[in-house]
Amino acid sequence: MTPTPDSPATAEPGATGEPRVTAEPGATAEPGATGEPPATGDRVAVVTGASSGIGAATARLLAAQGFRVVCAARRAERVEALAAEIGGVAVACDVTLDDDVARLVAAAGPRVHVLVNNAGGALGLEPVAQADVELWQQMYETNVLGTLRVTKALLPALVSADGEGVVVNVGSIAGFLAYEGGGGYTVAKHGVHVMTETLRLELVDQPVRITLVAPGMVRTEEFSLTRFRGDQERADAVYTGVPNPLVADDVADAIVWMATRPAHVNIDLLVVKPRVQAAPHKVHREPTAPPP
Repeated sequence: MTPTPDSPATAEPGATGEPRVTAEPGATAEPGATGEPPATGDRVAVVTGASSGIGAATARLLAAQGFRVVCAARRAERVEALAAEIGGVAVACDVTLDDDVARLVAAAGPRVHVLVNNAGGALGLEPVAQADVELWQQMYETNVLGTLRVTKALLPALVSADGEGVVVNVGSIAGFLAYEGGGGYTVAKHGVHVMTETLRLELVDQPVRITLVAPGMVRTEEFSLTRFRGDQERADAVYTGVPNPLVADDVADAIVWMATRPAHVNIDLLVVKPRVQAAPHKVHREPTAPPP
């Protein structure tokens, strides 16, 4: 989740004659800046939603694998700290805004080897009959249209990566199954799944791989907290009694494994769940002691 028929051609480095604005490792790319172009042989990875959780863990692991990582998220101070830690480049980016995505593309440079579309999330757990239309719209804008914007914008750079370009879209098992209260999120993640499959069909003759990772229950510091609008008690209850849910590093490990397969190998879909989860609604929970 190449260029497409209507994608603009990617300019060669220096082709415009305009001076480049370089971004030092750990710096935030200023509006209109191109970032530092990678040297020959450098591998570039772009990770959206990199300010926490799966995105931050993936950025760290890609950097450890030798990638120059462009870390993108709305919270500038968080991605700046992450980029400083791993020697990457930070871009304050809301994937629902075209201007922000344009800055991300400029910072990434003319060749991108790995794109991890991780920005997204769930909001609310109301039944469809009581659905908050605005929350559904926010989930669709971020998970689906945000992935579309970033992917479309970076496809020329991915195709230019000497046959090594790969897109890893972060979906969910909610993109394959439904569960009560998850309507808006499952709709969005079904959209990500179908977009990934469609893009793979459309780009079968292009030198870029299109993949999807679909995690199950992952305990991160913010996913459920965001879903329940900061209600820590409700967020903690999601994992009560669950022995060893996945953590962000587990999913990051899967993403980086997918992204670093040989260029002729495409991992279409990788579903990753904790052993105790059989389906979104079927999780083994151990008894917990009542509060004193």
